[in-house]
Amino acid sequence: MYQHELARSGKRLFFIRGTYIYTVIAIATLIAWCTRDMGPFRTMEGDCAWFWLSLGVASLGALVRVFTSGWAALGTSGRAKVAAEASELNTTGPYSLVRNPLYVGRILNFTGLAMLSGSWVFGALVFLLGVLIYERISTYEEEFLRGKFGEAHAAWAKDVPSLMPRFHGWVPPKYPFWWKRMIWREQNKLFLLATGVFLTWWARTGFDVAALHGSWVYAYAALIVVRFVIGGLKMIGFFKELS
Repeated sequence: MYQHELARSGKRLFFIRGTYIYTVIAIATLIAWCTRDMGPFRTMEGDCAWFWLSLGVASLGALVRVFTSGWAALGTSGRAKVAAEASELNTTGPYSLVRNPLYVGRILNFTGLAMLSGSWVFGALVFLLGVLIYERISTYEEEFLRGKFGEAHAAWAKDVPSLMPRFHGWVPPKYPFWWKRMIWREQNKLFLLATGVFLTWWARTGFDVAALHGSWVYAYAALIVVRFVIGGLKMIGFFKELS
């Protein structure tokens, strides 16, 4: 009964999961604007170390998603919005270490983005909420997978943990790494990572337009152009077969 209730709430959370990253970035930006502080420490050195730790956690989450998306089978729930889907059971590559590597990546990514606010409280809160939310979403998805793949899913789930990766039992990926599919699935998340860094920095200046100079600001502007180019390619069907 408890598992069924988790699955029911997970289905609702699955439907809106695409909004979480925007909420985290918005709140992190607001905190940075209110506090004008880069980290929870009293020294510049400590706050600088906090920033790099935050960026490292967020980037690690993004990398987990990049490799998972590049090696995952087509026809899975990576970009599904309405309901779980799976043309086959992913059990190799990252899926041989943890059953939900995309969600592990999201939890890390969201936590790092929250830490960029400079608040350890917000970072800890987002981490705990991320675990609770994705526990429920993964329960919903696995209920679907059990119904479709039966014993194959049971055999895989018996040895592979749900959200806490193991550090042994790596199985080489079944498919080669598909860059095109990875770009299709993850380009927006990578862009939002850069956007989170930019917005929390700019918020600490009080959104001072005069502060918008320097090579890394121009690099972010170039990234915006690349994002629109990829969006144009999506519109003309360049990634159609990978949707």
